[in-house]
Amino acid sequence: MIYPGMCSLTLGRLSPDEVIAQVTQAGLTHIEWWGKDHVPLGDVAVATEIGERTREAGLVISTYGSYYRVGAGEGFDDVLQAARALKAPAIRVWAGVRGSGECSGQQRAAVVDDSLRIADLCAEVGLELVFEYHGGTLTDTHESAVAFADSVQHPAVRFGWQPRTGVSVSENQQGLRGMLPRLTTLHVFNWSRREDGAFLRHPLGEAVDEWQGYFETITETGRDHVALLEFAKDNSVEQFEEDARVLLELTRR
Repeated sequence: MIYPGMCSLTLGRLSPDEVIAQVTQAGLTHIEWWGKDHVPLGDVAVATEIGERTREAGLVISTYGSYYRVGAGEGFDDVLQAARALKAPAIRVWAGVRGSGECSGQQRAAVVDDSLRIADLCAEVGLELVFEYHGGTLTDTHESAVAFADSVQHPAVRFGWQPRTGVSVSENQQGLRGMLPRLTTLHVFNWSRREDGAFLRHPLGEAVDEWQGYFETITETGRDHVALLEFAKDNSVEQFEEDARVLLELTRR
């Protein structure tokens, strides 16, 4: 089953209580909490309270969006502490600080070593570590993401997935299939890219066929997954509500 949810960053200008209200009203079931303004590192009391309020509203926390850059020499204790206080089952991280084409062998090794180190820490407390597909990291291409996944095999390591902007649907489908064995969450959006490299956001409803194809592929795993809306055109609450309706329809097909 694919559960519909959202990254709280999508409504980052709203308070956590307002986010919970919007998600509940939209009929979504899961939230990834933003590890900056919504659930900041080091504030256990806030993390505990937001976790309790989320569950009281009948919602499920999918992940803690930590923005921890693996291999950058950052401390991980505060990340673990926040995720545990929130009672999130998984922590989302980024695979390094450089894109795959700019990363030396030594830098790659540092990312791999730190990945396995923090994966052990997560496993000790029953959490999973989820690597996001993201530009400027070792998951910036499908090929690099799969190669990186092969190098960090660990019982606690999983991967999120999102389509690469500016790449054909068939290429994205091929990349998705390569990640199916490790797949857990998805970031759902509809973007295009201008000639100058800038990203443009569009209503999710304009990409229904594309996302229906991705969801059909994902069902081949036979596992449950969470599809998280990420960003909305103009950061609009109204657009989020419309995108949520589209996501709900897609997950019910």
